[in-house]
Amino acid sequence: MADVNNIGGAGSTQNTNGTSAAKKTTNTMEEAQDRFLRLLTTQMRNQDPLNPLDNAQVTSQMAQINTVAGITKLNESIAALSKSMMAGQAMQAASVIGRQALVPGNLIDLAGSKGAAGVNFAEDVDQVTVSILDKDGKLVSKQELGGQSAGVLRLAWDGKDDKGSQLPDGQYHFEISASYKGKSIQAMPYAFSRVNSVLLGDDGVKLDVGKLGNVAFADVKQIV
Repeated sequence: MADVNNIGGAGSTQNTNGTSAAKKTTNTMEEAQDRFLRLLTTQMRNQDPLNPLDNAQVTSQMAQINTVAGITKLNESIAALSKSMMAGQAMQAASVIGRQALVPGNLIDLAGSKGAAGVNFAEDVDQVTVSILDKDGKLVSKQELGGQSAGVLRLAWDGKDDKGSQLPDGQYHFEISASYKGKSIQAMPYAFSRVNSVLLGDDGVKLDVGKLGNVAFADVKQIV
């Protein structure tokens, strides 16, 4: 319940600030238009009858001020749409609190002799090596996975080392090496972590996933 309240509170603050900013922008635009019209009226009243203002120039100036006003209104509409989308995304994100999310990270938690993680390949690969290390950085297990297609691959580990001995439950790290025809291919490691809360900020919706910190909701690959 506390997490949901936090989401609502953060959203309310942003809406207030956004409304104030929109009003300030609108007032500034109206003031600029008013100054322009007053200046134009003054110029026309005091123009030299023998050298009147150029109609084309006046028309161009009026078109420019109208263009600026139109762009300002468009920006305000986009900002309002963005806030609406963020609020909807926040409500969706709130539903994953307490569940496991696959997010960027190289941690693998071994519990009950079971561990899970993931990797995202930028391209198809024909060779993949997964190296699992303990908390001291010592290699305890290495797996060769062969060829894999581009995209997200879920990894499973039974908690055994290369000698077949069962390792104690706890936190481990893993590294990924991938290639295609001898060329190194980017492989992004992903870890499963519990979602503790949802955060709203100027840079969008983020999830608090404990030891892995805060990650963008858009970076989540799977929810289990």
